[in-house]
Amino acid sequence: MRKLVVTEYLTLDGIMEAPGEETSLGESGGWSFLFSNEEHSKFKFDELFESDTLLLGRITYEIFAATWPSRTGEFADRINSLPKYVVSATLERAEWNNSHLMKDPKRIVEEVLELKQQSGQNILVYGSADLVHTLRQHNLIDEYRFMVYPIILGIGKRLFKEGNNTTLKLVKSQMFRSGVALVHKSKSRRNPLDGSEQLCHFVSLGHTQMRHFVKSGAPNERLGCLRFKQTCREIITENSF
Repeated sequence: MRKLVVTEYLTLDGIMEAPGEETSLGESGGWSFLFSNEEHSKFKFDELFESDTLLLGRITYEIFAATWPSRTGEFADRINSLPKYVVSATLERAEWNNSHLMKDPKRIVEEVLELKQQSGQNILVYGSADLVHTLRQHNLIDEYRFMVYPIILGIGKRLFKEGNNTTLKLVKSQMFRSGVALVHKSKSRRNPLDGSEQLCHFVSLGHTQMRHFVKSGAPNERLGCLRFKQTCREIITENSF
């Protein structure tokens, strides 16, 4: 199963909004440009070329779709050519090259699991705070990469909503000459729900014996899936694998 990686620009007070050319914060936007250097560019270049799929929320997708198609160069060519999956119930069309809409909020978890099951490189999520919140709730994020900028903005959208807490494990860290800290974090431990979600996903993909188990004694597959997940959760918890 390939990794789903969330990559973010963050201020010291947790703001992720308008780090670049976005206009939503007015004069407070573009704060990442104050610290840009070759180290940053190399990291983002390598990160993109280690990935072969983008997963984006609507706002981030629309910003990128308005920016990258007119640009050229290795980075632009790569990001323009990669398959892009945009999660939105309101976007009517996704016209950026090789874009695919995920419109049904009830199937987001299933569709993301299907992407993770495919062979290939990393799935990369830029920005997309609301999507990250959903992915985190369902334990679908394998790694966070935070570029933490030495600036306090005092205004803007934060990546994590109030009342949410997640324990993460430090994978590695690096300090750039600009004062920006690069922090890689992963899930602190395997969540029992992760295994049950994957087993339920196998059911939806059509494993005959599992599908038979799901349907027996249940009026529909969704209810059967919930029962099956609960059983798997209990088994995984008891055996700690």
